[in-house]
Amino acid sequence: MSDLYWLTDEQTARLAPYFPKSHGKPRVDDRRVLSGIIFVNRNGLRWRDTPREYGLHKTLYNRWKRWGVMGVFGRVMEGLA
Repeated sequence: MSDLYWLTDEQTARLAPYFPKSHGKPRVDDRRVLSGIIFVNRNGLRWRDTPREYGLHKTLYNRWKRWGVMGVFGRVMEGLA
């Protein structure tokens, strides 16, 4: 699929201070996962219809759910506003 959405290095660097610290096991690439979350939400897809370039749909969903509960996305929006 050629119309995939990818965050740029600059965008990722700007968002990185809002990401929670990783504890223990290294986290899957934040740029890839966040790009996939944006792609799914932007296109109204089901998580299991996520293109494989973004990784496992379960990883995207788990990160979206966990970070949503933690308020990460709200802090990102406030910080960028």
